[in-house]
Amino acid sequence: MPRPRIALVFLILCLAARPALADGDEKHDHGGGDPTRLGKVSFPISCTAEAQKQFNLATAMLHSFWFSEATKAYERVAKIDSKCAMAHWGVAMSLYEPIWEPPDAGRLKRGSEAVAKARVLNPVGREADYVAAIETYYRDYETMNHRTRALAYEKKLEDLSRRYPDDHEAAMFYGIHLVGTALPTDKTYANQRKAGAILEKIFTVQPDHPGIAHYIIHSYDYPLLAGRALTAARKYSKIAPDSPHALHMPSHIFTRLGLWDDSIASNIASAQSALRHVRKTDPESGSFDQAHALDYLMYAYLQQGREKEARKTMEELRAIRKLDRENFAAAYALSAAPVRWALERRNWVEAASLTLAPEFFTWSKYPWAEGTIRLGRAIGLARGGNPAAARVEIARLAEIRDAVKQAKNGYWADQVEIWRLQAAGWTAHAEARQDEARTLLAAAATLEDATEKHPVTPGPIQPAREMLADLLLEQKRPAEALSAYEAVLRSSPNRFNALHGAGRSAELAGEDRKARAHFEALVTLAGANGSGRRELGEARAYIAGK
Repeated sequence: MPRPRIALVFLILCLAARPALADGDEKHDHGGGDPTRLGKVSFPISCTAEAQKQFNLATAMLHSFWFSEATKAYERVAKIDSKCAMAHWGVAMSLYEPIWEPPDAGRLKRGSEAVAKARVLNPVGREADYVAAIETYYRDYETMNHRTRALAYEKKLEDLSRRYPDDHEAAMFYGIHLVGTALPTDKTYANQRKAGAILEKIFTVQPDHPGIAHYIIHSYDYPLLAGRALTAARKYSKIAPDSPHALHMPSHIFTRLGLWDDSIASNIASAQSALRHVRKTDPESGSFDQAHALDYLMYAYLQQGREKEARKTMEELRAIRKLDRENFAAAYALSAAPVRWALERRNWVEAASLTLAPEFFTWSKYPWAEGTIRLGRAIGLARGGNPAAARVEIARLAEIRDAVKQAKNGYWADQVEIWRLQAAGWTAHAEARQDEARTLLAAAATLEDATEKHPVTPGPIQPAREMLADLLLEQKRPAEALSAYEAVLRSSPNRFNALHGAGRSAELAGEDRKARAHFEALVTLAGANGSGRRELGEARAYIAGK
């Protein structure tokens, strides 16, 4: 996209968020969301007209994963109409986050109680079927595991969408739950493709519905599929500009496609919106949506070599002293962003001194998060010349991996194992065990290739294959390094370090045409930004010398 247009998109998004930040601007205070700025949802239920209006607003919030506000909005429906069974259905729905993380015991109990309240009101017909569907998820939650219940719920949603083919809400919920139950090891993306096909048909009929655009983005949030969601990504923030998540979510696709200017604009607007909403009720608090957006924002800045802006974003993230909610998105942003900040800049001293922060966060709920810090410390120590200390971090990574695996969280156990292999590879390199170093980093890359990133994250802290390429370049194997860097760029376009590494590898391998192409791409990517980066200086010098 030409830069003038990018600048215009940035300006529009920032201006859209800026009035909402004005102090004392009461006309924007709508108890969690302006119903005229959350998209168009029409979900007919057999409740009073006033309850119906509030129900549509609550469901618009639900479709943008604004779960806490949706819960409160559905509770207001129940107060408006005490006989409205679907109000309690909505509470149960908003306590279950289909692709983020399973509900904890407290939320499961509340959700089960909400279903029971809906049942007492004796819903009939279609509404009874909706209640029965979500009841499938909460039934036997104390004895049955999350995935078994989620798959049973998915089947109920499939039946519901078939029984009511004109009910697009049922189809939408079915679509996002297909994404939620997809296995991260399924590289055919069968569930995601099926969900996308369902949602794309509805998108042509209801182009201003927040859930459709949102769920299409989640369905195609993978390198191979991301291009299919670009239209939805460009539209979602316009459909629901009062939702912090709707402002952020397009950046998932922008990140997959390496559209960093668009990602930056998206996440600036999201972080501002999230902070505005939380400050309405708690002037001292930050927001998990804010932290999530800042994580993506810093990632995008780093890919353009914009260290000054990335540093400011990192400082804003570290300045958060309180959160509206502790959840997976916040845990990942707070733990992974400082590691990425150090590793992407190759600041080994800073990486070696990382600590798990902030102290107020309940890190025991997310034991894998310590692994991110141990990864950074181990690599910083190994690459800084202290492999003995790095081995202590590697041993701790193995302990974290085993604990997470014992807790039956196989996905994150694998992620911690990838980090352990990365750390062990660089430690072997520091100890001149070069064949072992290559073997370990190749194993990390193979394991990472076999799975997918978590739906919340912008991507690996540093791609394992990019680390392998860095190692190969240091071992004076430029042809192999070039192949590895180019593989990274196919799955993660426009990564700053991968472009520089590919250019440098091609130069050393005598492939001048490829060297020029990669260096020119890097210079174009950064534009006038990042002029202080050594890598950009090398790229410009090569181009000028040729």
